[in-house]
Amino acid sequence: MASRTADEPLAILAGGGTLPLEVAEAASAAGRRVVMVGIRGEADEAIEALGAQWVEWGQVGRLLDLLAAEHCRDLLLVGGVVRRPDFRSVASDFGTVRRLPKILAALSGGDDGLLRRVIGLLESEGLRVLSVLDVAPALVLALGPIGRRSPDSAHRADIGRGLSLLAALGPFDVGQAAIVAGGRIVAIEGAEGTDALIDRYRSVRNAGRIARDAHGVLVKASKPQQDRRVDLPVIGPETVRRAADAGLAGIAAESGRVLVVRRQETRAAADAAGIFVVGVETGGHHDRA
Repeated sequence: MASRTADEPLAILAGGGTLPLEVAEAASAAGRRVVMVGIRGEADEAIEALGAQWVEWGQVGRLLDLLAAEHCRDLLLVGGVVRRPDFRSVASDFGTVRRLPKILAALSGGDDGLLRRVIGLLESEGLRVLSVLDVAPALVLALGPIGRRSPDSAHRADIGRGLSLLAALGPFDVGQAAIVAGGRIVAIEGAEGTDALIDRYRSVRNAGRIARDAHGVLVKASKPQQDRRVDLPVIGPETVRRAADAGLAGIAAESGRVLVVRRQETRAAADAAGIFVVGVETGGHHDRA
């Protein structure tokens, strides 16, 4: 594949949340022209301010045509997607129909396998799929606290227990977060996501199943086999607010592999709530290109 230069346009295929906008801002600040393409029904309408074009989720042919017209070869997949493609709605997109056998093959298997096969499909069309870690390093959580508070020794023990659990569960393609309180693993993230995990912890705590003085810790880390170009864990001010409302003492997330959206607001929310947000080392992960 031909080499890329920093002055080439960067395409962002945007899912939900504010992360696509923050990544676009960081890329623009670094001097790259950004071509924003939103997944209809997933991406925030705020990307319209960047002149976004829209595709249906699964409209691969239209996506590739748009990128070709803009001379984009570098692509970022950013933001959450909660639906699988519905190809009945894009049957008129010849580019999608022509690639349907490859697309259907990419949709089989678990989430990690799906993402890797989607990347393979895009790369087979001449695109280079990049990582947010490379394009917008300022969004990456660094080692140490990002607010005034830090975990105490009991919290650090809970963090270590949570990281060990997530590393052990990683090969089974389950969630990227867990909550540990007083040395006890209270909740593990499933397909419902981190917000619902925190809400579930709050319900259990309110029901008296957890001691009131056992303020748990939310621990987030990428899966050991995870491709760093897609689906990196994300925290932000809403994560902090939910954690505080649920009675958690803080949030510990893997430094270098977890993204922080709206960093200043996240720091302010943590300080206002009196909880910690800290980047920690896991000691066991290896980057995947």
